[in-house]
Amino acid sequence: MTVVSTKQFNANQDKYFEMAAKEAVCIKRNRSMYFLLHEPLEIKCREQVILEPDENLCRAITAEELLGRIHTDIHNKFASRI
Repeated sequence: MTVVSTKQFNANQDKYFEMAAKEAVCIKRNRSMYFLLHEPLEIKCREQVILEPDENLCRAITAEELLGRIHTDIHNKFASRI
């Protein structure tokens, strides 16, 4: 990993973008702020995998049930404050 200051990066942007294709480049700004340049991840398409149902399927709930439970939990949480 190469660490450069913002001043160095601004002076040679092309150089550091090309370098980022081969290794990670960290741009340091101040003492606590860092930006990381790296090669974009290559997303590879794989064959679609179809999973078989397992014992956890019986525990599944629908989106409507989930929203109802969340609404109830939020109501119970904040109802006592009113």
